[in-house]
Amino acid sequence: MGVKLYGMSGSPNVRGAMLGLAEKGVDYELIEVLPPFKAPEHMARNPFGRVPAFEHDGFMLYETQAILRYVDQAFSGPALQPASAHEAARMNQILGIIDCYLFESWSGAIGFERLIATSFFGRPCDLVRVEAAVPMARCCAEAIEALISAPYLAGDTYSLADIRLMPHFDWLRLTPEGEAILAGKGKLGQWFQHVSERPSAKKVLQQ
Repeated sequence: MGVKLYGMSGSPNVRGAMLGLAEKGVDYELIEVLPPFKAPEHMARNPFGRVPAFEHDGFMLYETQAILRYVDQAFSGPALQPASAHEAARMNQILGIIDCYLFESWSGAIGFERLIATSFFGRPCDLVRVEAAVPMARCCAEAIEALISAPYLAGDTYSLADIRLMPHFDWLRLTPEGEAILAGKGKLGQWFQHVSERPSAKKVLQQ
């Protein structure tokens, strides 16, 4: 049955799973699932109807972070979770920021309204929603800028934190709000320039 990934290839969360699979060198089938995410039959087990969803030899999983942790443990290749307790804790802290605060402000509101609403759904950008998201988006950028430990977010190890943040950063930087929010965030800018040169990033983010 192999490995299957379900979702929109342009989605930051789906791209996070794609980056993890690419880093581990896993061959997989990407099955495009478009809104309203009426997905294949097995996704009836996903009560939230969100993507990405993942299948490996009949084992089914959803939620990006869970998929990434599984991929790191189930497949050979470079470890994507630090051995150092300090780096692992920092990785988990940044993953928490991304899942709890950053996703909705950077991608769910600003990125979606600026990049997807008009081009994909054919409706005007909801500027009220965008403006409401800016304070939290700025707070997230400032928090991660303060936490970065070069060369990667958590320190010496390229980790799940880098993989999760890259697609969201890639969306935000393309918006006028993102340009303003990221202005002066030198460590974040240098980090993205560094990680975006990885073969996996070039393969996934440039699709």
